[in-house]
Amino acid sequence: MNGAESLVRSLLASEVEICFTNPGTSEMHFVAALDHVPGMRSVLALFEGVATGAADGYWRMARKPASTLLHLGPGLANGLANLHNAKKAGSGVVNIVGEHASSHIALDAPLTSDIEGIARPMSHWVRSSSSAADVGFDAARAVRAACTAPGQVASLILPGDTAWTMGGVVADRLAPAAPKRPGDARIEQAAQILTGPDSLLLLGGGAMAAGALEMAGRIAAKTGCGLMAEWASARTARGAGRVPVAKIPYPIDLAMEALAPYRRIVLLGARAPIGFFAYPGKPARLTHPEAEILELAGAGDDLPATLDALVQAAGAGGAAARLARPKLPDLPPLGPLTPDSIAPVIARAIPENAIVVDESVTTGRGFGPATAGAPPHDWLNNCGGSIGYGLPVSIGAAIARPGRKVLALIGDGSAMYTLQALWTLAREGLDVTVVIFANRSYQILRGELTNVGVQNPGPRAIDMLSLDRPTLGWVDMARGMGVEATRVEDTAAFALALEDGLATSGPVLIEAVM
Repeated sequence: MNGAESLVRSLLASEVEICFTNPGTSEMHFVAALDHVPGMRSVLALFEGVATGAADGYWRMARKPASTLLHLGPGLANGLANLHNAKKAGSGVVNIVGEHASSHIALDAPLTSDIEGIARPMSHWVRSSSSAADVGFDAARAVRAACTAPGQVASLILPGDTAWTMGGVVADRLAPAAPKRPGDARIEQAAQILTGPDSLLLLGGGAMAAGALEMAGRIAAKTGCGLMAEWASARTARGAGRVPVAKIPYPIDLAMEALAPYRRIVLLGARAPIGFFAYPGKPARLTHPEAEILELAGAGDDLPATLDALVQAAGAGGAAARLARPKLPDLPPLGPLTPDSIAPVIARAIPENAIVVDESVTTGRGFGPATAGAPPHDWLNNCGGSIGYGLPVSIGAAIARPGRKVLALIGDGSAMYTLQALWTLAREGLDVTVVIFANRSYQILRGELTNVGVQNPGPRAIDMLSLDRPTLGWVDMARGMGVEATRVEDTAAFALALEDGLATSGPVLIEAVM
């Protein structure tokens, strides 16, 4: 067999069963191998950022990596923004990046580039295969790297001659190292810190799963400590019957206010809170200056085992965690769509076991309290801040969990970055309901103008933050890519459209004009 076939077979041996692809000439032998080797599902994306974002979403729900297939350095570069988001989310991804044949690189052809240099900033592991005989083992090592806790981005570069040359060897799966938990002394130290309402257990990463949250809730019930989560979590178990956890707010003033009461903070899968950006005259660190902070466990540690040990150290084994009750807000009165009127409609519509992908940016900042008592669901946030994550992540989440409804909440500016994802949703027939919040502006940046001290911005500044002249036609764009769509402008129409969309099998888009 050639190197490309050994690559496909080795990926399958390591339980990588899906490839999000946007291939070119250098990857054609991999494409051909997909015909010869059964078992690998390939999903075509019209833009590399859709492929890398879909792999991120797949990991978040399947807890195992997908692969991508990208064309040379420029193709990898097109996918970097969502690889940044995947890296920050702790998602395991295996990138297969084509390269010129070894003999061709010296000729400096138009697409020649430093692929390893492009890959490194967004990858934990980078390697170029040197021969067909190495490809299979390199693939197994890439998967092992991707599966290393909490999940890593691995980029394997495949020169064309290593793909087409015979002599490929299939490699067996390589198990990653098991994550560890901190020692007993550090667990005891954390238990001593978490006493009373001026102490805080701050969660992130894998600590946001349902079982982990239940243990954290028992610790809070026993010790009286506060319980909060990072502003963005890769996947949070939410809804009725689960432990509700408030997030640190995004706006810096609100974040500092929320954290001000706490003088002792234990980090479990979370980082010490910092501002998303620097602002004139405001601190970068959001905690009280006198706060004592203990990093008990990082995102790559065994967080469930750490929480279990902390439950025992705190004497919380018999405590009962406070759980969210089934409670839905009343429907808003008939009127225009605003963040406040949209939130209860979303809360009442979330189906049981849904996957909510949130890139609603400014519109959705207040959705948390309104949706806390909705049926149990998972909520996925953008952890890296690079725009255009939501639609691609919805693809990966829907493929990973085909029996679950995906609700994607996306700002209109964000959705334009990876608009091509709609085509893949239609092509694959994925069960995703997309809501586009069409406020027709980069609304978040209007707030940032004030935050950085710009007073009374003029018409040129405002014009750079506006998405009109012309207005984006979401219904036409969606239908042009095979997704049925409708436009709504008031609360009643939005509620009906959302109910219909969630009852439909397959992709649907709702443009909610604000």
